Amino acid sequence: MSIRTVVHWNGDHVDNKAKGAAVHGLKLGAEHVLQASRAVVPLEEGTLERSGVASVSGYTAAVSYDTVYAVYQHERLDLRHAEGRTAKYLEGPLTAESDTVAEIIAAELRRALE
Repeated sequence: MSIRTVVHWNGDHVDNKAKGAAVHGLKLGAEHVLQASRAVVPLEEGTLERSGVASVSGYTAAVSYDTVYAVYQHERLDLRHAEGRTAKYLEGPLTAESDTVAEIIAAELRRALE
């Protein structure tokens, strides 16, 4: 008596799904940090807040603000801001939301690999 086994390897398919889910999770995570940072970004006319974007390139996500004074506002701890608004408007939310971002990415991977 002999036993015959056939194995179908779907590694490439699984790998592609995982990579796609990771990139999507990174994008969602970056958008989450962007929203959190918009809640504390210095606000006078809203130009700085509106300039914020979340982007992904490969397996790297970024949140950025694009005004000539964005870095100045972020780094200067001696500036006065409206109540609830602060310097370090990216650094603070990124640190505070890091566990949530990790969960967002993990959820996307789980969903893709079910």
